[in-house]
Amino acid sequence: MRRAMSEPRLPDPRNADIQVWVNGLVPRAEARVSVFDSVVQGGDAVWEGLRVYDGRIFALEEHLDRLFASAHAMAFAEVPSREEIKEAIFETLRANGMRDGAHIRLTLTRGPKVTSGMDPRNNRYGPTLIVLAEWKAPVYDRGGIRLVTSAIRRNNPQFVDSKIHHNNLINNILAKIEANLAGVDDALMLDHAGFIAETNATNVFLVRGSVLYTPFADACLPGITRSKVLALARENGIECHEKNLSLTEAWTADEMFTTGTMGELAPVLEVDGRRIGSGRPGPLTRRLQELYDVLTAREGVPLPF
Repeated sequence: MRRAMSEPRLPDPRNADIQVWVNGLVPRAEARVSVFDSVVQGGDAVWEGLRVYDGRIFALEEHLDRLFASAHAMAFAEVPSREEIKEAIFETLRANGMRDGAHIRLTLTRGPKVTSGMDPRNNRYGPTLIVLAEWKAPVYDRGGIRLVTSAIRRNNPQFVDSKIHHNNLINNILAKIEANLAGVDDALMLDHAGFIAETNATNVFLVRGSVLYTPFADACLPGITRSKVLALARENGIECHEKNLSLTEAWTADEMFTTGTMGELAPVLEVDGRRIGSGRPGPLTRRLQELYDVLTAREGVPLPF
């Protein structure tokens, strides 16, 4: 018998009554997938995070490009069209009255199986498209976060290529558990050679002097926010390089920050108990935050409502 549990408090109470797209709109309480769905059976799905700013979805086309690339790399037999996915996103936002301050978790699974197991040949019902739009501000404090280095290594192409934006996120979850136990915000993950890859949820940048550095996108996802920041730096005369970065280079950096759709640009104030720079958001970090704010205020796919 299942023990009765009290209803947990939501981070934003407005999300209690949202509509969720699961191959069609349903109320939050009815939003579910089959126990035979591949995402339940083996994390067999791909996903994207999107953010809505003032009536526009930022970098929508880039995110859809990556979604389709990931599904192709995973050999999905069929996927919805780009226009079908866009319409599902627009309908979900319209149903929830969301035009700003919202985050979308877009998931495409291989779909339900005719019998349980790992074999994709058992997926005969077609894919499952999930559009989960929530009222959600950026998840990190713009004033800064703290990190601890995880014992869990980030996958590189020898294992599962991090360029596939898949739903099998156990490595990331184990690293996040370590961060939780350490009482910090997130975990810094290294690659198999001991170089910095990314955090459990975001890409990483270091500043030394006036030069910006970020790890090669070998054992990390080449994030869309990461690419936007690199482009902003080059457009604004900020020298930037991709290179192998060691933990010592992080501990002794003048500035450090993370990037991602969920958290935008978040200054890192401490890694493994070592203060980064002055222990406050640095001038280059603040400048790039401002440039990114301007970018998100002017770019994006307009909502048709």
